[in-house]
Amino acid sequence: MSRKSVLFAAETELESEEEDLEDAELSDESEGESEDIPNVGVTPKSRNKGQERALSKAEGSKIIVQTAFDAYFTYNKPGRVQTSTNVYNQLVIPLSAEEFTDAIGARFKGPPAIQPSILTEENRELIFSRFMCELNEGFNILCYGLGSKRRLLNQFATTHCSKQGHVVVANGFQPDFVLKDLLCSIEDIPGLWDGDLPTTTIEKQARRIHDAFSQPSQTVPLYIIIHNIDAAPLRAAKAKSILSLLAHNRQIHLIASIDHINAPLLWSSSEAFARKPDKAENDTTPSRGFAWLWHDITTLASYDFELAFADRSSLSGGHSGGARRKTDTLAAQNATAMSETAASHILASVTQKAQKLFVQLGTVQLDNAEASGDNASVDPQNFGVTYDFLFVLARENFYATNETAFRALLGEFRDHSLILSAPATSGSGETLWIPMRKERLVNVIKGLRTVAFK
Repeated sequence: MSRKSVLFAAETELESEEEDLEDAELSDESEGESEDIPNVGVTPKSRNKGQERALSKAEGSKIIVQTAFDAYFTYNKPGRVQTSTNVYNQLVIPLSAEEFTDAIGARFKGPPAIQPSILTEENRELIFSRFMCELNEGFNILCYGLGSKRRLLNQFATTHCSKQGHVVVANGFQPDFVLKDLLCSIEDIPGLWDGDLPTTTIEKQARRIHDAFSQPSQTVPLYIIIHNIDAAPLRAAKAKSILSLLAHNRQIHLIASIDHINAPLLWSSSEAFARKPDKAENDTTPSRGFAWLWHDITTLASYDFELAFADRSSLSGGHSGGARRKTDTLAAQNATAMSETAASHILASVTQKAQKLFVQLGTVQLDNAEASGDNASVDPQNFGVTYDFLFVLARENFYATNETAFRALLGEFRDHSLILSAPATSGSGETLWIPMRKERLVNVIKGLRTVAFK
């Protein structure tokens, strides 16, 4: 055999080996093996051809095969934690108070509830008779104990008090309750006054009620039932002063309940044990006090009505509002939710210019309310001020010389929800207002004027 024939046979044999090696690579790739096969003795043409086939196949499958070592570090690499936006309280509408009560009653199959002996008809009549005797002797009744006492006191008002005189019931546990509502309810009793009464402050209003029931001609007593006299709206010094004035009148009888463990600390010993005068007072400074007699009224009843305004079917603060929550009562509550104490704490921490700006906004808001002639319980947003108008007033009074400084002053109040804003009804700009009832706003502005306008 010649030398040329030998070289030709060797080349042919080498090409056959290359084809076998290429077929082996393709078969390994088709089986999904991750090990690389060395391209020893492979020509550039055949290598490019195999890579193109493998690349086209990888692009078609879009699958990356990793070893266990690589997969561990891939799925455990540090990074931002991905949380779901599907919050439970946004997906499920909370139950209403009635639906919640029905659902709990249907599911709860435990032992029957314990009925205290105080709720039996015989013992209840005995307690009511004792209450009437103590009230006629010049004392006021304060009920404490575990469980809701609302139903029992309402029964006492219906079966006994209503037969002896006038009855006014106040639900102090409601978040939108104010003392002025109680005084207005007393003045609305038919036959007490002739003609319309002038609008005045709650101090003068309470004194007018006290003087009316101090007259010798007034023989019909007044019974005031206050559920949860230890509630937040009635803890203020002004509220206690007004109630002590009414409670110390011999023709006004106060029956109240408490549930807070520290409620006895609301009154001093002189206020709690002060006795009512034997005769009607004609002095310019009438005496004050409560003349409490304490009664343990443990009913073990649930606080369903007292907690009706709370969303008990979801986590506290988790629900941002819904169709079932947006009732008229809650709308009024949210519109006037800011209390005098909270507003005073916020205003004490801001600058004097910010206080003057608050007084300016509050004064204009009160003027708008007076000009409209509506009731004080109307949503204060209706009496708000436009952003541009308030900015002009602030610039004229040198509270803020530019819009940047003006927004900085407003930011202090917006962060604490002391000033709210909403798009103007006219469609241009925004409306600013203070979410406080009229009488609360008047008291806050009056206190600020003595500090910010010295």
